Amino acid sequence: MAPADGVLANILKGEGETVLSNEVIAQLQEGAVSASSASSSSSGAASSSAAASSAGASSSAALVNPAAQKIASEKGIDLSKVSGTGRDGRITKEDVVNFEKSATKAPAKAESPKAAPAPIVEQGQRVEKRVPMTRLRARIAERLLDAKQSTAMLTTFNEVNMGPVMALRNRYKDQFEKSHKGTKLGFMGFFVKAAVEALRRIPAVNASIDGNDIVYHGYQDIGVAVSTEKGLVVPVLRNAENMSLAEIENGIRDFGTRARDGKLGIEEMTGGTFTITNGGVFGSLMSTPILNPPQAAILGMHKIQERPMAVNGKVEILPMMYLALSYDHRLIDGKEAVQFLVAVKDMIEDPARILLEV
Repeated sequence: MAPADGVLANILKGEGETVLSNEVIAQLQEGAVSASSASSSSSGAASSSAAASSAGASSSAALVNPAAQKIASEKGIDLSKVSGTGRDGRITKEDVVNFEKSATKAPAKAESPKAAPAPIVEQGQRVEKRVPMTRLRARIAERLLDAKQSTAMLTTFNEVNMGPVMALRNRYKDQFEKSHKGTKLGFMGFFVKAAVEALRRIPAVNASIDGNDIVYHGYQDIGVAVSTEKGLVVPVLRNAENMSLAEIENGIRDFGTRARDGKLGIEEMTGGTFTITNGGVFGSLMSTPILNPPQAAILGMHKIQERPMAVNGKVEILPMMYLALSYDHRLIDGKEAVQFLVAVKDMIEDPARILLEV
């Protein structure tokens, strides 16, 4: 029982908490009454009736349990929006807790709708992806287009029996690698040596056009096409005519490693009097390689494929390779192109000719 009439100013103990004997549970402001109750009645009973029936915060406060009031104050809940389920419509602690839960759940559903699932690409749907061309790829495209438009390019073909070179390689590859400190014996070395000798015999294939002049080169700088993830690059073996088979193979291996690592310098990829490209490493059986201007010719190697061949009136299965020579017909005639390919073919089919230069 309160010691005097007044208004509850501060609640010290909430609903459900343990209270000891003579312990203070609330603070009362003695003599304080609301303005509406003072003007409507002077008796205590009339004041209580007016306070209970008045709208707004006074009425809500009179019908709120202390624990509910405390939680509402801490959570910033407007008690006028809470429906009471206690006796005489009193707002209990559970009413405030339930109101808070419902208030937090409802906006979450409205404000955070489930994200729409990612569209599933059905089989057969046409999907496109646009990416900018790299500077290297753009430069390659520019040079290839220029070669097609500014030269009278023509391609002639021949085929070569790779059996003799393969037999020679299998016989000496281990000894070669041991003697030359890990340098492996490949096919490119034989073709570079054969091309160098054929270029000596047919100087026009090693020449280039400069305006109205034909420039005949007294040296053989052989470009070797190397494929990288960013595009095709053509580093140059300088003075290949003075290089041994081991030096050629070692140079090609070094070019391949540094090209894939992006460590080739511009000076290593400029110049050159003739180019060799090997599409056979990717399985190409035949192709027409494009010139590498200002060079007048390019030799294309291809896949080694076993085929039935007529040899001395008999059919034999031989490892054959198609060779393609693309050339600028403004400078090189068909006769010279064919003679060059035949010279390469003869030296590959009889490797001793490379050593003897015959």
